[in-house]
Amino acid sequence: MSIAENIARVREHIAAAAREAGRGPDEITLVGASKMNDAAACREAVAAGIDALGENRVQEMVQKLGENAYEGAPLHFIGHLQRNKVKQVVGHAALIQSAGSSALLEEIEKAAGKLGIVQDVLLEVNIGQEEAKSGFSPNEVFAVAEQALSLSHVRVRGVMTIPPFDASREENLHYFEEVRGLYVDINEKLFHNKLIYLSMGMSGDYEDAIRAGATMVRVGTAIFGARNYQNP
Repeated sequence: MSIAENIARVREHIAAAAREAGRGPDEITLVGASKMNDAAACREAVAAGIDALGENRVQEMVQKLGENAYEGAPLHFIGHLQRNKVKQVVGHAALIQSAGSSALLEEIEKAAGKLGIVQDVLLEVNIGQEEAKSGFSPNEVFAVAEQALSLSHVRVRGVMTIPPFDASREENLHYFEEVRGLYVDINEKLFHNKLIYLSMGMSGDYEDAIRAGATMVRVGTAIFGARNYQNP
């Protein structure tokens, strides 16, 4: 199937899951996770009406920016972002979904300030509290969100999470529901219900994430096909 056909199929599944949750499909933003897919594939996704494209790797993102791969759709950075690469992302990505440490937020603030812009971000929640994964613990994300309100060049737009890769479906659902609870609490108490993005769910679990309240899903292989990790 073509990328356009895959996007259409994913949108059908999004619509069905949204209806089950008593919501409309227009409430869900579909991000095409385009890691390891070339500029032509990105342009095909844009032509098919993808809502946004998401990149995991700075070097790949920079290369594809030079190839006009994202023209016509917002670019999101969805992977782990190292502080020394922030300058390459700020101002290019409409949304940084992986703001997962206070030091990274400060670095984004600094880079955005030099450009005279406000950078939109999501706070990444390490819901499984995995040692090898970045992100704020569930217990600290509220305080971090409150601190972020003092930043002049960073605007929090919501939260993002990736459950442990080996979690069962039941565990995943629990993680999604827990993050939704954090999102609702932060939204109501700190942001006057103006947050819009609860980003959770990927190719294997985006329907469950939508049923649990996700407003944004990041779908890669279900759109672009299996990645060839032997030729990154």
